[in-house]
Formats: sequence, structure tokens, C-alpha cells
Amino acid sequence: MAKRGRDLLTDPKLNKSTAFSLEERERLGLIGLLPPRIETLDDQITRAYRAFLSKSTPLEQHILLRRFQDENETLFYALLSRHLDEMMPVIYTPTVGEACEKFSEIMRGPHGLFVSFHERDRIDEMLENVAEQDVRVIVVTDGERILGLGDQGAGGMGIPIGKLALYSAAGGIHPAHTLPVLLDCGTNNPDRLKDPLYIGWRHERVTGDAYFAFVDLFVQAVKRRWPNVLLQFEDFAFPHASPLLETYRDQLCTFNDDIQGTAAVAVGTLLAAMRVTGKSLGEDNIVFLGAGSAGCGIAEQTIRAMVRQGVDPSTARSRIFMVDRFGLIHDGMEGLAPFQAELAQRRDAVETWAGDDGQIDLLSTVSNAKPAALLGVSGQPGLFTEEIVRAMAAQIERPVIFPMSNPTSRSEAEPSDILSWTEGRALVATGSPFAPVELNGATHQIAQSNNSYIFPGMGLGILASGARRVTDGMFMAAAEALAQLSPLAQNGVLGTSLLPDVARVREVSRDVAIAVAKAAVAEGVAPEADDAALAVKVDAARWTPAYET
Repeated sequence: MAKRGRDLLTDPKLNKSTAFSLEERERLGLIGLLPPRIETLDDQITRAYRAFLSKSTPLEQHILLRRFQDENETLFYALLSRHLDEMMPVIYTPTVGEACEKFSEIMRGPHGLFVSFHERDRIDEMLENVAEQDVRVIVVTDGERILGLGDQGAGGMGIPIGKLALYSAAGGIHPAHTLPVLLDCGTNNPDRLKDPLYIGWRHERVTGDAYFAFVDLFVQAVKRRWPNVLLQFEDFAFPHASPLLETYRDQLCTFNDDIQGTAAVAVGTLLAAMRVTGKSLGEDNIVFLGAGSAGCGIAEQTIRAMVRQGVDPSTARSRIFMVDRFGLIHDGMEGLAPFQAELAQRRDAVETWAGDDGQIDLLSTVSNAKPAALLGVSGQPGLFTEEIVRAMAAQIERPVIFPMSNPTSRSEAEPSDILSWTEGRALVATGSPFAPVELNGATHQIAQSNNSYIFPGMGLGILASGARRVTDGMFMAAAEALAQLSPLAQNGVLGTSLLPDVARVREVSRDVAIAVAKAAVAEGVAPEADDAALAVKVDAARWTPAYET
């Protein structure tokens, strides 16, 4: 090691703390800087876990985990991997939402890269300053649409940090190859602007051509610095998310997790639900509440899944009903974004559904379309009302109802209510974790249809296969791989979850990675390799946290 003494103990990638051997302590100038007992990683995990349990709130636990991450990455990831089902809601959603809101207050030290608009002429220099020279995965946000909480400005950095923690803990990608990035374009959040502790650029948000030019400066600098990097866009606002994806998806290996990752996990969960009901995906209508980039991304992926199952493309498209705050989207509406217009129903087919105000609300859409599935990505809590759920349940034996908005406080309905209103017949999945529901003597496990089942495996499959681009087919392969792992579809036992337990997400990520790698080769965006070789490559690329000797 080039570092010695306190410099070594303050480097989170090299620090082993009390696990340094006597020989290492003597050779590296650590004698006297550590207590005399030499511990194992297991000893340290035990102490760290007790400290975690001693914290009284999820936010305090989040702060503690972040401290471990900044002091000793091997210990942090070993702890997280061992207790992933318990700690994922703390390091990621829903607690990460509160952490973003309070990021300036709880920040203890710098982590990641802050690229500010007013320093945009120095981006190449910023990338050169990154300690990790072999960056392979970047998660970048501009902090404008953090979960369902809106504009958090520089506080949005909590999301890339949390995402990349799961890339490493679940996907097995070495943290030394990851980089969280915050594009600081200012903020329009008055609470952030008036906060004396706010760490970001205290300026209203940059918009229009200046905004897109700033993002382009960053992307081009990344391409120069790390031309083979996987760049994941995260939590960009509705007007920017799709245009940025379309601009850069053919320039480098990139994807938008809110559009494509959310779509893949939603479709994977839908496919699992259809396996339970015994129906094919294109057999019935599907209603979406929320017609932003996430909702429309799920809808388009659902259409592709229908077509793969043999449904005519125009028929598949006709089975999708998108509802936003102005009601059901149809081709008679003005001001639709291009990706919304692609999903608009024909006005003459639905105009009799309208109420006195001329809008077709969610209840009318459900009552008339008679959907097999209802998905919520609105970011607005409580919109799946008892009347709507009961109307749906009256029309179908096993209604599929997914309130997917994050965090928990933004969920369109409580799973306990959905199950109660449907006499336990509904197949339920949510975006954030919910406790099991007891109903009529049965325990219903609530599936968390969370992107964490998809993006760590996507990243691992992309890196292991050497993929040069990310395709829709790779996301479809990820969705289908997830559906194949559904416990409820496999055993049919009442109350069993639609998706594997979160504790198994590392295993799930391996299966997803292999499926993604195969799809990358099949679509010609990765070097030729047979299935057996790809599985070997995936396993070889997986990192397990352990101290080097």
C-alpha cells in the first residue's frame, strides 16, 4: 500500500481498522493507532450491527450506515449484504427520501462528485479529480424529481449514493468502480433556498437550452474520460428525462432507471401476476394512473411484452389506458408530450365515459375499461380509493393492483386496504416496503416491485458481457427473468409474495445479469459468447466484500 498511518486509516477503500494484522500494523505504521485486539470482519460486523440496532429512527440508522461507508467500505458492504432485507429500506427507499430532504443537515463529509452549473467550464478537471481512476458505473441526478418529493437540489445526491450502494451490495460491482454524481443546476425549492445550511448552488434552476447544454458538457466530458462507462440517469424531471434518454442512448452505454428500470420491474411483476391468474398479458386491458415518463415507460414496455406473446401491436396499444391529472389521455387532448400521444386512446371510443366536466376520471376509466391490472405511478397518495378498488374487484376474480409510487407516504393505497376491499383476492405489489397483511386468518406477503430487483443485475450483466449499448430487449430479458423467480407463481400458496424476498436480491441480480448478458449478445451490442461463458463472466465480475491480505 502507498498509504501509511493515519492516511491509511482515513481511506475508506483501504481501511481495515481493527482487522489489520500485527505484521500489517508494524509494516504500515499503525502501531499505537489501533487498540491491541486484532479482530475479524465478522467481529466488526457484529459490533456495527449492534450500533445499527441501537438507533431509534430509520434516519439515524441511515446516517450511521453512511458513516460506515465513508470510514470503511468493506465493513459497510459486508454489513449491508448480510442484513440486506433489513437495511435496504434504510439505505434506499423509503428512508433515502427523508435523507435527501435533510441532506444538508446530515452531511458529515463529501461523497461523490458535485458538478455545479456555475463551474461548468471545469468539468474535465472535476473528473480528473476523482480518486477512482477506473470508473465503470456512474449514477447521475440533477435532484429535480427525487422520488415523489420533488426538487431537492443538491440534496438529491442521496439517491446516486444509495443506488450505487445497491449496485455493490446486490449486484456485486466493486465500489471502487462506481461514482455518484450530482448535476447542480440550482433549485426552485424555497425551503432549500432559505436553508442557511444548504450545501448547493443557491440559485433558481437553470432551464431551457442552457440546461441541456450543461448536461451535454457533462456527458461529453464523461465520454472523453471513461468512454466505456455505464451512465445511469436518475430522478430527472418529466420534461427532461425522455429527451435526455433519446439524445444519449446511441452515444454511450446509458439508461434511465425511472423510465426503463421501473418499466422492467413493473412488467416483470405483471408477468408474474399473469402466471398466477393463468391469463396472458395481452388478454385484458391495463390502466395506469400517472402518465409521466415512468408511467409511459412502463406502458411501452408492457406493449412490447404483449407483442412478444403474440398480440398484434395495434391491439396491444389499444389495451393501454393512461390517466393523468386531467383524466384519461385521448387523441382529442392538446399539449400532450410525444411519448404520451403514442399512448392516447381514440377520443371517439371513450367520449361517452366523460363526466360533466368533460374529463374521464380514474373511476370512470376503471368502470368502463374493466382492466385486469391497475398500476399507480402518480406520486400522489390515496388515489386508489375504496370505490375504485371495489369497482375493479367486482369485474374480475383476481384484480392486479400495484400502488408503486415512492416513498411509502406517496403510495396510491395501503395494501391492507386493497386486500380488505377485495376480500383478499387482489394481487398486490408496491414500490416501497410494506409489512405483511393479516386478513381472515391468512398472512399476505406484500411484494415490493422496486427497481432494486433490476438495476444491479442490469449493471452486472452489462459490465460482464462488455455491452456497448443498453437495449429495450435487455430490459425485457431482465423483466422475464424476474417473473420466472416469482414464489407465488411457482407454488400457488395463498399469501405468498409475487416477488422473491428482498434478502435474495443478490441471487436475483445474478439471474437477471445472465439474462441481460445473453440478450446483449443476441442483439449484437456485446462480443459473441455462449451461454455458459456468459455465466462464468457474470460470476467472475461479482465482488464479495472481504479484506485483502
